[in-house]
This record gives sequence, structure tokens and C-alpha cells, in this order.
Amino acid sequence: MVRRTLYVLTALAIVLPSTIFLIAYSTVSVPQPGDLKTNQVAVIYANDGTSVVSKVVPPQGNRTDVTIEQIPPHVRNAVIAAEDRDFYTNPGFSISGFMRAARDNVLGRESAGGGSTITQQYVKNALVGDERSMSRKMRELVISAKMARQWSKDEILAAYLNTIYFGRGAYGIDAAAKAYFGKPVHELSVAEGAVLAATIQLPSLLDPEKNPEGAKTRWGYVLDGMVDGGNLKSTDRQGMQYPAVQPAAATQDKELDSGPEGLIKTQVLKELSSAGISEQQLNTAGLQITTTIDPKMQDAAVNAATSKMQGEPEQLRTAVVSVDPRTGAVRAYYGGNDGQGYDFANAGLQTGSSFKVIGLAANLEQGIPLSQMYDSSPVTVNGIKITNVEGEQCGTCTIAEALKRSLNTSFYRMQLDMGNGPQKIADMGHKLGIPEEIPGVGRTLTEPDGSGPNNGIVLGQYQARPLDMASAYATLAASGIYRAPHFVQKVVTADGQVLLDRGDVPGEQRVSAAVADNATAAMKPIAGYSRNHGLAGGRESASKTGTAQLGDTGENKDAWMVGYTPSLSTAVWVGSVDNTALRNYGGSMIYGSSLPSDIWKATMDGALTGTPNETFPKPAPIKGQSGVPEWTAPYTPPETTAPTFVPPVVVTTTQVEVFPGFRIPMPGVQPNPQAQQQPQPQQREADPGPLPGQPVAPSAGAQPTTRPNSANGNGNGNGNGNGNGNSENESNGGRTPTR
Repeated sequence: MVRRTLYVLTALAIVLPSTIFLIAYSTVSVPQPGDLKTNQVAVIYANDGTSVVSKVVPPQGNRTDVTIEQIPPHVRNAVIAAEDRDFYTNPGFSISGFMRAARDNVLGRESAGGGSTITQQYVKNALVGDERSMSRKMRELVISAKMARQWSKDEILAAYLNTIYFGRGAYGIDAAAKAYFGKPVHELSVAEGAVLAATIQLPSLLDPEKNPEGAKTRWGYVLDGMVDGGNLKSTDRQGMQYPAVQPAAATQDKELDSGPEGLIKTQVLKELSSAGISEQQLNTAGLQITTTIDPKMQDAAVNAATSKMQGEPEQLRTAVVSVDPRTGAVRAYYGGNDGQGYDFANAGLQTGSSFKVIGLAANLEQGIPLSQMYDSSPVTVNGIKITNVEGEQCGTCTIAEALKRSLNTSFYRMQLDMGNGPQKIADMGHKLGIPEEIPGVGRTLTEPDGSGPNNGIVLGQYQARPLDMASAYATLAASGIYRAPHFVQKVVTADGQVLLDRGDVPGEQRVSAAVADNATAAMKPIAGYSRNHGLAGGRESASKTGTAQLGDTGENKDAWMVGYTPSLSTAVWVGSVDNTALRNYGGSMIYGSSLPSDIWKATMDGALTGTPNETFPKPAPIKGQSGVPEWTAPYTPPETTAPTFVPPVVVTTTQVEVFPGFRIPMPGVQPNPQAQQQPQPQQREADPGPLPGQPVAPSAGAQPTTRPNSANGNGNGNGNGNGNGNSENESNGGRTPTR
């Protein structure tokens, strides 16, 4: 009985699939070569779903069909060696590959679907798609088997080579030859043909420009397969050198995405790849990609950048990034005018005193309130003297006042008092949104040797991107809730399949609301204090300027303004293409409170026009202190002194006898007898003293100081505690300082 059952089950295992296969085989139809349309344009929209930001244009123009005769035999053999070494003898499908796919689907393995023949690959790409299911795999198997009987092998190979994706936006072997070698397919050498064949397995990951080692290894595999198949002599294989491949940029369409939107497209494509959306889907599924970019806010950023930079020296560049604190959505992104050029919004740059805000948040997290007092006089650490610009001081003042004036010395002392302050500040930076690693920079907020951050961190020694700074400040704006910045909101295929939908982003409470809101309170006065860059209509904002010095030259190389309202956080950077000194059109030094603040204000005003004037929440107290304390700057009334008294005189007339009996009048002077009593001392009109609301120190012995002209902090902390004494209390090229 058991044996009979086994026989029945075995028969069913053979007969049932065979029956299903035969039924499917008899009903399925196979199109003819040239009937298939595989490529569709993907459209990238703004967040309104209608404004087009960019397009991803797969071939037509980037694809030219060629006949099998136009493809050299050695190129065909290279592809066969790479993808299907028994192509000319197999029935169009691989049973072993099908069984592996069935096993992997049952087990839920990521590798489900591997081991396909060239015929199966063509059918999958052109007809049945890449859904991971047994039904899709069975359909692929049936069509492949039928196609192998109805089409010649050369017809299948030609169709495959005209449609397969090779990376760099190139579909088809001829487009690939031009993308990688700048020549048509019939001019390819054996070595060059093997390079193209090697990319088919993983087009982007095996691009020689991106992964030279992996590409060369796969290239060797292809050549060895050609030797094994008798299509290449082993002696020729041994002496073959890997050919030079032209840069990908050399083949890009310079007209497509030539403006700022091209850099947005680059960020979108990176995000799609990270989300698991393949290049094949991107280029063939007719994707409708809805981004987070707000057209009005993007226009505001672009207009601010271009208008404020008009007439400035040619080498100057700027970057502007705006992030929604409530969602993490990137609302505006400007990394430069060249959409295929260098993206300054995504570049690691020294942050200067804009990083003092991160230090302040770390100090608040230690339970130190904004009322904590710090000495602002010069400080020497390890033989290095830290000062402020133009000797600016506040005596001993609150850390809130020190932030407004951007005093390096106060913040340096704050960091020293924290206990392992540099590491605590680095940790705060990462919690707020600075990534642990940045491409091209490596590990952030630390020394390259892994020894950790040094004392210069509080003055902005280390690098961050404008995108990171906008995101970190957005976390403060959201009362300590971090939401990862992102560009893509939703992705839908042409047939309505949703590949990605972010929906509402809940966020993560990285720091307490008390810490974030107190930091915001300390930043609120700064925009208006920095050369009158308060937002239009009295809109509340919290901001901080920053400037990084160019070595020990006394010049600046990076200038920042970063700030937010409850609904928008914007970071602005100004620098140069060649890392040279920042001077404006008039030759004056550029600080955070000048050109970057001009761009920031124009961006924010334009983006927020017509939106409600929102206010920040009242901070919860830290050690009993909520927000900025009532405090006034050191003030000593002028001395009163008695003026030197000079008695007034009166004019008199004296009779002088010149001859006996003859007198004439002679004028003269004498003290006024009515003025001999000295009057009481006169007192000078007193100086009016501090303005209403201006801080005054509680210390009676503190000395008065000059009033700062702005609140930018340029702390170029130079390793080992060198703050380099440039706290952005900005001077006007030696003229009288202004705010």
C-alpha cells in the first residue's frame, strides 16, 4: 500500500507539471521580433504631482537596434560566455535553474529567480517582468520553450542584445559600446566586448568606473569562458589587458537636467536605489515619481541664490537646502546651477560657529541652563590662545548672550566644563541628524585616525553638508524629534502598482523637548541681531551664522547661515570653487551675517509668503530656568567731575590824567564783584545706559565693553584647541563695526 502510494505521488509529480506545461504551451502566444516595446520614460514630479522636476529618459534616442551581422562574433561569444554557455544547444530554458528558483521561492530567499538562460532573460525583460512568483517563472519557462522552437538562435540573441540593459542608461549592445568606449559595436575589440558582457549581470555594480576590481574579476570570468568554449586562444587570453573605459560623464546628455533640478534628480535616483527599486524598473516601468520638492519653495531658493550671487566674483558658489521639520521632507534643494556638475549642497564643508548650536544643545542636555555664566576673556589651552574677533567680550555673561554674540572664548570654556565635552558634542551632532559617515568625507565629527573629536569641534572644525545642517536644525525646530531627510514621497508604475509610499513619518525623539526648545529660545534674537536679517512681517525664527577661516591667513573660506521657523529649516552656505579667500564684489570679507544671511532671508521670506506666522513653544525649564534669562550687560555710569571755575570779568572805564587838569577815559577789566562766590559744580548729562532689554551683568565689578556689531560665530577650531579667534562679530573691512 505504501509503495503504491509512492508510485502515485511520483506519477503525479511528473504528470501534473507536464500536463500544466503542455496546456500552457498550447495556449501561450509568442510575439515576433520587433513587436515588443520595453522602455518607458519615468517622470519626476514636485510634491503637487503635476509640476515636472525632471525625467529619466531610457532609450529610444539612447538605443539603436543592430542586426546580428553588425555584432562581431567575438562580442556575441563574450555575451554567451558570460550569461549562457550552452545557448546554442539548450532548449531555451534551464530545468535546474527553474528548480533552484522554485526552492528559493519556497524558502523566501532573496536569490529567487537566478540561473536563467539568455532566452529566459529576454522573455523576462520583454514579456513577463521580474515578479518573484512560481506562476511568473512557469510562464517564463513556457514562453522560452516555445520561442526557442519558433525563433532561430540568432534571432533570439539579436533581440536580447538589442534590449538588455548595460548600465549608464544604455539599452542594447550598440548604445553600450558608445557609452563605455565611444564607438559603435562593430568596432569593439575582444577585450572591449568582454567588458560589456561582464556588466550584464549587475549593470551598475559592475561599471568599471564605480567598481574596477569587481568589473575586472567578472571580465576575467568572461574571457575564461570564451577559452573554454573554443572561441579564444589561451595565449591570446594570457596577454590581454583590461581596456580603458571612458568616464560616464563623457556620454551624458549635456542639455538634459543642465540646471539645478539635475542635482535633485541625482538625489532622487540614489534614494530609489536605496529603496530597492531597480534600474530595470526605473527605465522600463513608466514610473511616476512624486518628490517632496515644493515648487514655491524651490523657486524661492533658486531665485534667492541666483539674485544675491549676481555680480559677485566668479569663483563664489552657494548652496541652499530647506527641510520640513515635521516630516523630514526636502522642500528645496540648490547645490549649484550645473545639474551635472559638483553638488555643493551634498558636499562636506567646515561649519564654523553654526556648530555652536550643537554644543549648546549638548550642554543643555547636561542640565546646564541658558542662565549659566561664562567668562569671555581670552583663554589659553595647551599653549594656544583662543580669542574673539576684535577683542570682543561680554565680561562674564550667560551662555545665551555668548551665543548671540558668538563668543569663541565662552563656548570654549563651556566645552571644557562639560567633561569630555568634544565627544558629548559629537554625539549630540549625530543625534540631531549629522550622519556617522559622509561619502567623500568618511567618519564625521572626529579625527581621521579614530582618536575621537578634539576641542575644535565646538567652534565648527569638522565637516557637515548643507543638507545635514538643515536636517540637524530641523530636529531642534521639531522639539527634538528627528525625521530623516528624504526626497521621494511616492513611486507608482505606469499600470498603477505602488512601489513606494512613505505616508506620514512618525519620527524619533532624539533629544528632549526641553533641550531643543531652550536652544531655539537662545537662537531667536540672532537673525535680527545679525545685520537686520529678521524675517518679513515679524515672523519668528531661530538661527545661527558661521564662518570658517582659511588656515592662518585671517581670511574666510566658508560662510553659513542656518535657521528655521516651526515649519521650515534652511541652511545656506557660501564658499568658492577653489577654496580661496571669500571676498565680495567690493573686496570686503564675506561672513555668515552678510551674503549667506541675505540668501537665507530671501529664501525663507519667499518660501513662507502667505503662510501663518507661527510661534515656537515655550521651553520647559532646565534647572528652574526656562528660555533666555533676564540679564543685562555690564554697565558703569560715567564719573561726575566739577568743571574748573573761571570768574567772569567786567569791562570798566578809568579816567587817566595825561596833562595837569586834563583827563581822558581808558578801557580796562576787573573781576565782577558779584561773581566772587563760586557756583556749585555742574554735572554732565548722564549717558542713557543700557537699552531696554539689553543684558546687564549682576557683577558690580565687571567692566563695560563695546557693543558687538553682529552675532556670527566664526570658530575655526584648529585641532588641539585652536579656536583661531574669529568669532564673527563681524567687522566691515576695518571700518566702524555695524550690526
